Amino acid sequence: MRDTRESRLLLVLLVAIAFALITVDIRGGEDSPVDGARRGAATVFGPIENGVSAAVDPVGNAVSAIRDSGERHDRLAGLEKENAALKAKLGSDDRNRSRLTQLDKMLKIAGEGQYGIKGAEVIAIGAAQGFSWTITIDVGANDGIKRDMTVLNGDGLVGRVTTVGPDTATVLLANDPDFTVGTRMEAGDELGFASGQGDRPLRVELLNGKAEIKKGDRLVTFGSEADKPFVPGVPVGVVSRVDPAGGGLTRILNVTPYVSFTKLDIVGVVVAAPKKDPRDTVLPAKPEPTPTPTVTVTVTPSADAQVDGQTQPEQ
Repeated sequence: MRDTRESRLLLVLLVAIAFALITVDIRGGEDSPVDGARRGAATVFGPIENGVSAAVDPVGNAVSAIRDSGERHDRLAGLEKENAALKAKLGSDDRNRSRLTQLDKMLKIAGEGQYGIKGAEVIAIGAAQGFSWTITIDVGANDGIKRDMTVLNGDGLVGRVTTVGPDTATVLLANDPDFTVGTRMEAGDELGFASGQGDRPLRVELLNGKAEIKKGDRLVTFGSEADKPFVPGVPVGVVSRVDPAGGGLTRILNVTPYVSFTKLDIVGVVVAAPKKDPRDTVLPAKPEPTPTPTVTVTVTPSADAQVDGQTQPEQ
């Protein structure tokens, strides 16, 4: 439409009519004279609005879904991160608790045996150093460590120091085939020599071929001259098998070591020997024997058996 004087008058007239209709509709309420016209318009234009809405809503819903999905993803990612941190913390706490337990046990042994020890952590195993059963610990000459010092943990004898560097040292484990230590039987003077056999029990050769030894007997280190390489009284292991005496000068025992050589973490190097032999005081308390339950069965004779067992009266 061209912008003329007539068109402007028509626009003003239409606006005036619209305001008039709005005023009448508001004042009329439910009885508004334009209500019928409004319903008719809704009938005509309603399907069109619904179609437009149906066309537009999926897009809006998709945008909303993407937005919500992003928020959910962020929340899940945050939760997963928190869970991972919590698991790491729990794992760290478990390991710390295990290390504290090991340290407590080792300090208990050191206290009972009056050993002066230097705590250390195992930082490497012997695979990189050859085929020997060895470990590397994180203390060395700068910490007062010297060759041929006894190494123990909270369970018993671990080995002896063989090589010393400024900040690390190598320990030959007691189960190495080249390892030998003098032993003494608990509550006795039967002496012997224990040798490593890798992943098998220690082999102990007693000097007395007629010694009375039984399964379950325990051994400790006998000690060395000047306490090197071994201090006395360190728990070694428990007899698991006694070879039959063959009339020889010695007797062979299989001994299960107290120490698990594949699970070493915290160890202690004995830097000061005890003033006197602790004998058997460092050995753990013997487990109390479990009583074997006994079952007593009482047989009650049946009534027929009682009748049959009665003496018949004389005729």
